[in-house]
Amino acid sequence: MNVNLYGCRGKWIMVDLGMTFSGNEYPGVDLVFADIDFIEQRRKDLLGIVLTHAHEDHIGAVPYFAKKLGVPLYATPFTARLVAAKLEEEGILGDVELNVVNDLDEFEIGPFGISYVPLAHSIAEGNALLIDTPFGRVFHTGDWKIDEEPQIGTPATAAELTEIGDEGVLALVCDSTNVFNPEPSGSEGEVYRGLQLEVAKHKSRRVLVTTFASNVARLQTLGAVAKATGRKLCVAGRSLDRIIEAGQASGYLQDLPTPVDFDTAMSLPRGEVLIVATGGQGEPRAALARITDGNHPLSLEAGDVVLFSSRQIPGNEIAIGRIQNRLAERDIVLVTDRQSMIHVSGHPGRPELEALYRWVRPEILVPVHGEIRHMREQARLGLASGIPNAVFQTNGDLVRLAPGRPGKIDEVRAGRLVLDGDMIVPADGDAVVMRRRLSQTGVVTVAVDKRGGVQVDALGLPLDMERGSFLDEMSRDVESALTSAKKARADEGRRREAVRLAARRAAARWTGKKPQVIVMMAEEG
Repeated sequence: MNVNLYGCRGKWIMVDLGMTFSGNEYPGVDLVFADIDFIEQRRKDLLGIVLTHAHEDHIGAVPYFAKKLGVPLYATPFTARLVAAKLEEEGILGDVELNVVNDLDEFEIGPFGISYVPLAHSIAEGNALLIDTPFGRVFHTGDWKIDEEPQIGTPATAAELTEIGDEGVLALVCDSTNVFNPEPSGSEGEVYRGLQLEVAKHKSRRVLVTTFASNVARLQTLGAVAKATGRKLCVAGRSLDRIIEAGQASGYLQDLPTPVDFDTAMSLPRGEVLIVATGGQGEPRAALARITDGNHPLSLEAGDVVLFSSRQIPGNEIAIGRIQNRLAERDIVLVTDRQSMIHVSGHPGRPELEALYRWVRPEILVPVHGEIRHMREQARLGLASGIPNAVFQTNGDLVRLAPGRPGKIDEVRAGRLVLDGDMIVPADGDAVVMRRRLSQTGVVTVAVDKRGGVQVDALGLPLDMERGSFLDEMSRDVESALTSAKKARADEGRRREAVRLAARRAAARWTGKKPQVIVMMAEEG
């Protein structure tokens, strides 16, 4: 959920405004955002939001915050089309200024001069930003890699990047994701050849390839593979449809074979169709999961083949394993990038980072986009490669790049927000914290009427057949606690606490768990 802020002479620009998907940490929540309270309090000094590319972790929060922030958005054409679709879906397209910037156009936002620098990535129009300020230039890489055979777009060459370095770069703010990878990430051209060889092995089998919908280069590759292997292309997944539409409207995927519909795909001989489907991360509502469960117009049979042309996003291992096991139960052949050259990363390995250092030659390296271990390691790599300064930062650190000695000068609030139903609330707020506790320990309710009568209930406790006996005993414990509290002339607050403790102790005695206890006491008449 990338959100970066650059400040100069009291004015700010934001680079990217992304989200991430929730896991078990936030029960009942789908989306997680960065808490941008720091810049919300300074909205009058925020001049604009510049978007590097269209992956969800860089643009996903735009429809939730853009109207409130009330500043212009800047994006290249493909990214702008996907952002506009999000704004229209939220009903705020007319309320947000969205500026479409051609790749080579320079533009100014207050004291910042901005230009896009095209770099290879796993989506169309992946860009670095060259941010010019009165104090020096910042090269903000966004997500990138080196690709000698890109299938989409034309990345900046080594000579062009060297020229940028010759003109002087104050700071390189750089993607750290694959810093531990000792090899280059590889080329989309290699993936094309690997996929063609793999698909060609299965002449009489139906082949399904699952990949990230946003990977326009991979869609281009799969279209070419379908042609080369004599197969018709079939696309399953609404997000794939949206990406293809936006890509073609932006001038990409012009030679993509026209996909056949589901009925046609199923009527073709098994070896004459190549299916591209969403769901490689184990998403339960995606096309692959529905095909696996037999709840989709497309189907697979024993001996058919599923190629996982994507990496496992950390945290999705269990969901992906569940899908793969269900496919394996049906005797469907699984192929991953561990077995065949059918995927490469969109982020730079160690040799690519070292090459960029040689070309750009910054005075300061600021590692971003990775976990703590990745950013620490890139800082070490940069210093070992001859960069004079490296500034390690974590979320919320305020870093001075210039003038003077670079380094951390302050910390600001930088928590997390979640989309909970239709509301955006703190990730550590009472609702989410209580829901997490309830999911772990269960809940007991105790109602005390005006005459001192007690009713109890429990949810989420491992009682099963003993539930009735437990509730009877807990009722007696609560009644006894009430009697003792009344004899001691305890006030209502103390009586309520005595009831809560009695119920919780009973639950702990029976189950070993300490549930949340809700006490409702009627006022005595």
